[in-house]
Amino acid sequence: MALVTVSNNSLTAVTALPASVPTGSLTLIKSITASSSSSISFVDGTSNVVFDDTYKSYIFKFIDIHPATDNVYLSFQGNAVGGSGFNETITSTFFRAGHAENDGDAFLSYDASNDQAQGSAFQHITRNIGNGNDECAVGTLQIFNPASTTFVKHFIATTQIYYSGDYSYETFIAGYINTTSAIDEIQFKMDSGNIDSGIIKLYGVK
Repeated sequence: MALVTVSNNSLTAVTALPASVPTGSLTLIKSITASSSSSISFVDGTSNVVFDDTYKSYIFKFIDIHPATDNVYLSFQGNAVGGSGFNETITSTFFRAGHAENDGDAFLSYDASNDQAQGSAFQHITRNIGNGNDECAVGTLQIFNPASTTFVKHFIATTQIYYSGDYSYETFIAGYINTTSAIDEIQFKMDSGNIDSGIIKLYGVK
């Protein structure tokens, strides 16, 4: 067995490293590209979408989401199995960080205008995305164990946008869909106008 010596905070004569701790991996399930889309839906069992008890956690990734209308929010909602209308009850939190291009403003604050307390509206997951040619939004939304019939459905989202007022704008959203019914449909849309372009990818977490 080789000896390990430590010199100036470095290791020498190491012949093997311990196996890494498994952290899970992502399996791409579905990628949808927007093209002047009023909404984008992921429905379990439709168009090769899996959103059931196959995975305990699912991640949506937003890539260059560009709105047709200026100064709009990207949002999401779900449907319980057999439900319709995308109006499940949500309780959520929402806070934000921003920095102006001209360095004239910077902030970190809670945003009570975009959270919900047992509301059934689409949950905002960005602030005001601009629709200039170079403006868009990126980010992730993770939903935990949507097929559970015991627990509510927790979610966490982080997004970064080019704010319509020339800011870098990051948002942090978390909450739960307050139902013990399984959720098998998720829909994304802008609060006004279409999703002009962009990609939303759905992954299962092993």
